Amino acid sequence: MSDTPRPLKTLRQEIAAACQQAGRDADAVTLLAVSKTRTASELAALADQGQRDFGENYLQEALDKMDDLADRDLVWHFIGPIQSNKTRDIAARFDWVHSVDRLKVARRLSEQRPAGRPPLNVCIQVNVDDEDSKSGVPLAEVAALAEAVAALPNLTLRGLMAIPRADSDDHNRAAFRQLAMTLSQLRNTMPGLDTLSMGMSADYGVAIEEGATVIRLGTALFGPRPTR
Repeated sequence: MSDTPRPLKTLRQEIAAACQQAGRDADAVTLLAVSKTRTASELAALADQGQRDFGENYLQEALDKMDDLADRDLVWHFIGPIQSNKTRDIAARFDWVHSVDRLKVARRLSEQRPAGRPPLNVCIQVNVDDEDSKSGVPLAEVAALAEAVAALPNLTLRGLMAIPRADSDDHNRAAFRQLAMTLSQLRNTMPGLDTLSMGMSADYGVAIEEGATVIRLGTALFGPRPTR
């Protein structure tokens, strides 16, 4: 897939075509706009075109944009590494967290989810390539963490997330397939799991073929990220 930014309408058409080619319903794949380092006005422009799901990596930046766009009916996803001292605001303000990789963090998110808000949707981040530099739980530990997270009262475990090593389509396909197989195994005891958050601007077509239900696109929507 090209990294050239495309209008949202064009990108949705490309996603629908990829779904059709894979024999899947286009409605089965959610486009998550990765909006870190982007301005509230850039997000508002996408929201005006019907984009609802936005993914943020940096908490304070996200909170500022949430305040600026509070009158919009947007769904906010936290997709970055989680520091323990940031869990309270994440639990209070986000609808989804894709990057849970420690039980300690999951417990804090559950304990700090405000009363009256629906359970926080969470995915377990899996380090499919066992990269030292990358967050995520090793594949061998996914089942135990999933069982523990699923038991927490104010969270809803939805599925798995991964960021494979930037490599070839063949490598990423194998990583996506491994994640999909891991989710399938978990569903033997947790049939409600329904989310595979995988695939980015350069490889979302392969991810869709392997069963992605959420694709996280930044460059394809916005172009190269500005430096922070």
